[in-house]
Amino acid sequence: MATPSIKVGDEVPQGTFVHVPYTSELAEASACGIPTKLSTDAWRGKKVLIFAVPGAFTPSCHANHAPPYLAKVNELKAKGIDEIAVLSANDPFVLSGWSRILGFGDKILALSDPDTAWTSKLGLTVDLSGAGIGLGKRTTRFALVLDDLKVKYLGVEPDPTKVTVSGVDAVLSSI
Repeated sequence: MATPSIKVGDEVPQGTFVHVPYTSELAEASACGIPTKLSTDAWRGKKVLIFAVPGAFTPSCHANHAPPYLAKVNELKAKGIDEIAVLSANDPFVLSGWSRILGFGDKILALSDPDTAWTSKLGLTVDLSGAGIGLGKRTTRFALVLDDLKVKYLGVEPDPTKVTVSGVDAVLSSI
């Protein structure tokens, strides 16, 4: 299990992510989009939910973690969440493709944390090199609710192959 260096009440460190913003052109499967950067500074004054996955298209992430968030976007918004993002160490093109397959559209941002730069600052990485399938260092599975960049909820999975405290129902019950 990852040992977080951040806790409820802390302000998150500054971070910069890369993502491919959703546009109608991305409905065409051959379109790639243009990566852009997003800083945590954009979340100042907002209530943001981030759920992190070790990898797009991996079994738990693809089947058990991300789809329930999409299904409950309206419930999250009704509870005051301004932005919802999925975070992974995958490159922005993989995350864009994955988010299109899952149907995120413009409802959930798919953010790449290059080289786990931001999640390393949070102490929320996992080394999956031993899995023998080329995963290496990744974001571990967690959920984080920020209010004006301050941590209001942090659910880190003891086993990154499972979805419990980082799942949408755990987050909804905490806000």
